[in-house]
Amino acid sequence: MSDVDSQAEKQEEFNIPLPAPTFSFLVLSLRAQAEMHLGLMRYSEEETPEPNLQLARHSIDLLGILLEKTKGNLMLEEQRLLENSLTELRFRFIQTADDIQKAGGKAATQKA
Repeated sequence: MSDVDSQAEKQEEFNIPLPAPTFSFLVLSLRAQAEMHLGLMRYSEEETPEPNLQLARHSIDLLGILLEKTKGNLMLEEQRLLENSLTELRFRFIQTADDIQKAGGKAATQKA
């Protein structure tokens, strides 16, 4: 049996069912990506992820473009999901940026 055949068999063993490719799934994927970049997703109690505001802003901006380009073409549930996600992410972005700024100010004060 060749290496290619054994690799194909291993891939078949690890196939997991994928969710349906819906608009809601797209929005939730981008939302989760932004939350991860904001440092809101914790994988353990010990680990505190560092926020990356540039990547978070990029994901939020992508959702904003999606809202703008789909205006008038969404079902009510999709529209609400997108608008609510954007509102919450923008709020959390400002909170995270403020927290970073305050932490930077405290660190500068402690060094002086």
